[in-house]
Amino acid sequence: MMSARSKSVPFGVCSDAGRVRQNNEDSFLAAPELGLFVVSDGMGGAASGEVASRLTVETVVAHCRDAEADPALPYCGGRISGVSETANRLASAIRLANRMVYEAARTSESHRGMGATVVAVRYAGQRVSVAHAGDSRAYRLRGKELEPLTRDHSWIAEQLRRGMISEAEAASTNLRNVLVRAVGLEPDLDVELDEQFCLEGDVVLLCSDGLTQEVGDPEIADLLQRAKHMQNAAEELVKRAVENGGSDNITALVLRPIPKAGAARARISELGKSLFAWRYSN
Repeated sequence: MMSARSKSVPFGVCSDAGRVRQNNEDSFLAAPELGLFVVSDGMGGAASGEVASRLTVETVVAHCRDAEADPALPYCGGRISGVSETANRLASAIRLANRMVYEAARTSESHRGMGATVVAVRYAGQRVSVAHAGDSRAYRLRGKELEPLTRDHSWIAEQLRRGMISEAEAASTNLRNVLVRAVGLEPDLDVELDEQFCLEGDVVLLCSDGLTQEVGDPEIADLLQRAKHMQNAAEELVKRAVENGGSDNITALVLRPIPKAGAARARISELGKSLFAWRYSN
């Protein structure tokens, strides 16, 4: 089990191989100075999945750091109109990671077919940008309510959204891990974006599907509410997933941004429960 803690930013992260798999193909990376946090779940078997996920998180953080040093740095895949520069840069970073993983898989026989999911958040003042591809997820706990900030890019999730299968059928199928979108599968990647305002006390969770396969949303919400610290929350979530079966690698990254209290409170009454959100799937 791997854990990490930052003294300057309230976040905690924990990752474990689980009970079944020998190798942990999940990767995570935090750049608190950029307000940037990334989780990736590798695919490909042997060491390839680990290579893909590590390359993904490192490329995302490196691209965002390079852009901080040079704001004129070109966007990979172009710019999306109508969203913030922060969201655009995050999408650009994931597109670049996609190209890196795709090329590595195409040119190396040992890494053929590797890929990864990714979920990343980046904070800029009162606003958080969320970007993802695959079935790694982001959640927000606001008060006692746990809300998903991402939607899975899996075959099962697509069929459920279209009403083609029932929840019972989805739970029993052996196609749960079939993804329709992920890093490295194709030369270009459609990155799904979401932007929202933060409130004081919000808790955000980034996780691989090894957590959500074993721990349901009500249990996740309960553990997040009861945890004394972010690191404790991450460790308790991973521990519970292992206890419940641990059939896959498990990673949980938990953070609590601290926006300006006055501005946050003013927005509560003005905008209500759903403060501000854009969702793009291009």
